[in-house]
Amino acid sequence: MSILSSKAAPRLMSLLLAAALLLQCGPALAADEAGRAAPQDRAAAAAAEMQRLYGQAPVPFADTDPEFAAVRDRLIYGQIAQRGVLKQDQRQLVTLVCLAALGSESAVARQAQASLAAGVSPEAVREAVYHVTPYIGMVRAETALSAVNGVFREKGIALPLADQGTVTEETRFKDGLALQSGIFGQRILDMHKNAPEGQKDIVVDYLSAWCFGDTYTRKVLDIQMRELLTFAAIVSLGGCDGQALGHARGNLDVGNSQQMLVDALAQCLPYIGFPRTLNGLAAVNKAAAK
Repeated sequence: MSILSSKAAPRLMSLLLAAALLLQCGPALAADEAGRAAPQDRAAAAAAEMQRLYGQAPVPFADTDPEFAAVRDRLIYGQIAQRGVLKQDQRQLVTLVCLAALGSESAVARQAQASLAAGVSPEAVREAVYHVTPYIGMVRAETALSAVNGVFREKGIALPLADQGTVTEETRFKDGLALQSGIFGQRILDMHKNAPEGQKDIVVDYLSAWCFGDTYTRKVLDIQMRELLTFAAIVSLGGCDGQALGHARGNLDVGNSQQMLVDALAQCLPYIGFPRTLNGLAAVNKAAAK
């Protein structure tokens, strides 16, 4: 007579199979978790990262709102900064353009300092702000540049930095259109062709000549970095879902991975909040599903 009933035997087999799978997968799961800061290590990881980026500079709100500062810093520096596939310059510049899009001069200044401490060149820091100007607008860009230039002066970096433009008045439209259509393909030429006559200045001339001719063709940052920064800035602005989708597709087309875009969103999350981040994530997923 069997010790196990016919009903109990299948359940026991399931438990034994689950145990075997756990023994097999456990080391891999542990190795994956080892790459992330454990909950009890977030404070130490945050302190080390902030020391690397800011040295002994005062921590904002640590005196007046220590609980708020602890939650913020452990999230940004103890978790998000420890994860993902972004390289150091990508992480720093994504954060910089996010804060520039939000219009915070003090936050941009602090991030410019962090970018320099992380090894990003002054030219790349400035170029990141120049690059997102057609997206965030001149006023926010000027606010960001005032912050960046203040940090440069404190560090003894001579201004102005060297010019990095590559176009002339005669070539800016042609070169911009070539680069723009190289990223986005035939739909740019179709957009030019189908634009109503009274709107061509905006969607043809200003977009191709200023946004792409004067800006995308500049030196220092490559096209992959430029598209990544564009996406981060657009998502940070909020309310730009169509443009976010277009530039999510543009990122994939120039060779940036879906995970890079997800990690860029994670980098922006503490500053822009969940609604804008989740809208950006929807754009990434839709672009990747094509």
